[in-house]
Amino acid sequence: MPTRTFNDRAAVHLARNLANLRHARALTQDALARLAAVPRSTIANLESGTGNPSLTVLVKVAHALGVPIDELLAMPRGQVRHWPAAEVATRGKGRGVRIRVLVPEPMPDGMIEVMDFEPGAVMGGTPHLPGTREYFTCLSGRVNLTVAGDRHALNEGDVLAFPGNQPHSYANADAMTPARGVSVVVLAKASGR
Repeated sequence: MPTRTFNDRAAVHLARNLANLRHARALTQDALARLAAVPRSTIANLESGTGNPSLTVLVKVAHALGVPIDELLAMPRGQVRHWPAAEVATRGKGRGVRIRVLVPEPMPDGMIEVMDFEPGAVMGGTPHLPGTREYFTCLSGRVNLTVAGDRHALNEGDVLAFPGNQPHSYANADAMTPARGVSVVVLAKASGR
């Protein structure tokens, strides 16, 4: 069986991604062609893997679908993937704090982690770029979150949102009971995007 060239693989990826994105948006080939201001035959050729689009066509189609061009050309992700618990990244940070990612695939715009605090555990947060927003939800126990010198006491179910570029730290407010929370970090966009 002959080896596929880079161009062949890119055409296959484009065909699959384009069809999946179009179906996810409930668009016909005609509707997408109108939105992208290209002939319907262009869409049909791209989805069949026989098209050789110009950069202008890719930009128009990506814009019509509301995605970056690289999402059209990237190797398609598997529809379903299972990670056994042992394969999900867990790390210790600070004394008595364990952090586990909730989304094991790369998230270019953010991070979602579960944070487990042993009784009395304290951990310093990592400041991010200006424009980053962080959200912490206390799932159980009590967590004191200090942001720019101001302490916020969170009980089960409480949520605190704060600028991610500010100095911050976490502390389990109870010396006898563990605490748990979820941290969601929405990273700032790089300038010029």
